[in-house]
Amino acid sequence: MTDTVQARLRAGMLTGSRDGGVCRFSAIPYAAPPVGPLRFAPPEPARWSGPRDATRPGCVAPQLPSRLRGAMGDFQAPQDEDCLHLTVWTPAADARRRPVVVWLHGGAWQSGGGALDWYDGARLAARGDLVVVAVNYRLAALGWLHVPGQTANVGLLDQECAIDWVLDNIQDLGGDPARVTLMGQSAGASSICAMLARRPRFGRAILQSAALGRGFRDSAQAAALGQVLLDAAGANDLEQARALPVERLLAAQQAPQVVAALQSEGSRRSLFGPVLDGQVLPVDIVPALTAAAGRADVLVSYTRDEMAAFPDGDGPDCALASEAVFGAPSRQWAVDAAAQGRQAWLARFDVAPTVRFQACHCIELPFVFDTLDAFATAPMLRGLPPTQAAALARATQHAWIAFMRGEAPAWPPAPHLQVLA
Repeated sequence: MTDTVQARLRAGMLTGSRDGGVCRFSAIPYAAPPVGPLRFAPPEPARWSGPRDATRPGCVAPQLPSRLRGAMGDFQAPQDEDCLHLTVWTPAADARRRPVVVWLHGGAWQSGGGALDWYDGARLAARGDLVVVAVNYRLAALGWLHVPGQTANVGLLDQECAIDWVLDNIQDLGGDPARVTLMGQSAGASSICAMLARRPRFGRAILQSAALGRGFRDSAQAAALGQVLLDAAGANDLEQARALPVERLLAAQQAPQVVAALQSEGSRRSLFGPVLDGQVLPVDIVPALTAAAGRADVLVSYTRDEMAAFPDGDGPDCALASEAVFGAPSRQWAVDAAAQGRQAWLARFDVAPTVRFQACHCIELPFVFDTLDAFATAPMLRGLPPTQAAALARATQHAWIAFMRGEAPAWPPAPHLQVLA
């Protein structure tokens, strides 16, 4: 049975919903709608006051379908540029100071959303007596287009703006701003690494399948790709792009000249991502990331056959590519963190229900959130015995919750690699 529940924030009264032992507050704005002159601009903190209905899910950022839907399945959600909001699951909006985990979704910086059913935080919040926060951030050109002379990486600045909101408000939703863990997968995990190279306001991080082996683009590479995309969309510059329907920007991602420019780069990177612009992110990122590993205690995980999730990714080079892009850099991050006095743990997911997808990219997600029901039609999980799935969800959540609470998973620290299957 679902009831309404209220929380008093400094901005005003929030009305959310309670289902069982967990309250959900949906689509809370953390930044102003990034539309009109704010399209492509850095986020501006949200300004709202008075009562607000937080009982209904919000929109996800405008996007094309994910290229991983063959492995994960697909989702349906309304899209809108007014998407800079977050969702909170909490056992109670009371004065208790619970550990907080902030979730940054993956999707190659061009698809996904924070509060999809896949990432429902209710079971994690209930099992760990935690506050779970899921963040939307701008995707694709709207968040990651690079035009020299303009602020780069506004999607990354969105994420930091959301963290600032959490630190300023989460105590009114049952959380402890002094005990915040950042958790991200794929693009979300790589974004956390980029934030740690800047001015992090958090000291614990869970990095799931960060594609650090691909690196980040420099300004010249990103600007060249960005100009091809603008041309394909029919804009000469950023001002003209601000006036375009968002559908034109999305369609340009699939224009032949954009596809060709991306292929000619030869990096196997996604079309969008963090840019080494020299202002938001340093140009010389390698030493910056090594130093960044010393700024947070970490739980680092990856999957054995990461590349098998991607179209044509299950070929003979799957193991080598998975290791180069995900495995070796993940282990190195944990080793670098430990060498600088940080606590660090490593895990690899080897659960492989199907021959086609094996232990692929994203396969850990239903176990981290215990949302196997939301992944019921996911091809990557087809044939997995329910008893094995439930046991792996319990084991994964036990370890992840221990870390979020400032404790140790039930295995030795890095360089030990714990296999989960």
